[in-house]
Amino acid sequence: MNAESTKLSPGLYLVAVPIGTARDITLRALDILASADVLAAEDTRSLRRLMDIHGIAVGDRPLLAYHDHNGGRMRPRLMQDIADGKSVAYASEAGTPLIADPGYDLALDVRNAGHGVVAAPGPSAVITALTLGGLPTDRFHFAGFLPNAAGARKSFLLELKDIQATLVLYESPNRVAAALDAAAEILGPDRPATLCRELTKKFEEIRRGTLSEIAQTCRDVPPRGEIVLLIGRANSSNVSDQDLESQLRITLERATVRDAADEVAAQFGLPRRKVYQMALKMGKSD
Repeated sequence: MNAESTKLSPGLYLVAVPIGTARDITLRALDILASADVLAAEDTRSLRRLMDIHGIAVGDRPLLAYHDHNGGRMRPRLMQDIADGKSVAYASEAGTPLIADPGYDLALDVRNAGHGVVAAPGPSAVITALTLGGLPTDRFHFAGFLPNAAGARKSFLLELKDIQATLVLYESPNRVAAALDAAAEILGPDRPATLCRELTKKFEEIRRGTLSEIAQTCRDVPPRGEIVLLIGRANSSNVSDQDLESQLRITLERATVRDAADEVAAQFGLPRRKVYQMALKMGKSD
């Protein structure tokens, strides 16, 4: 289906682009990329390649790089374009703009200047990981990237320790084993976790287990590519054995002992071993 080129109102258009598979882009995003007066991207090569795949010509329109290193210099240029009545489309390198992305300052300045900011929603590594990760999604806390330095990383994890929500982190392949070791030390080695790698791409991989187990797999088989790390919520001291048994009984009606133990352990943020032993006894008694 060909993108429709139409006249856009002046303003900033935040365009979500695929995190892997090029066909994950929305029709509306394609229309905006075909119509905007000015194109800005965290990575201009990635955006140009995506537009080529979908048959959208850049033509004589400006295609400008906007990233962490040149944002202060480029924002005035883009702001002036909007003030002059032009539409500016901005795309991250991958996923949804403003999520761990340099577009935040641009959108803030545009909004503060009284101009329009429009979102064309679409792919997000955070949401995709939560969809596949097998941990509770009723509440989640996106914490971005962990600090590089070991001391700062541990302090950061201590701040996250008692949050009653699934934690979502971005991590690089060369640091993920150290990050998991630190998380196991601070948050507890038996805390459930999921490592999501190369989401929607050819070599997509999901590793599930405890923090210590996944840390060991990263040492044995180092992961490559883009990584999203999910960590189960903090243990709740208010979960009684009666509540646990009740939830297990409900879950065992539709799942195996192993799957029920995985699901309930993640739901309550409890060590899987304890929940599995309880589920095993209940399964035998039934």
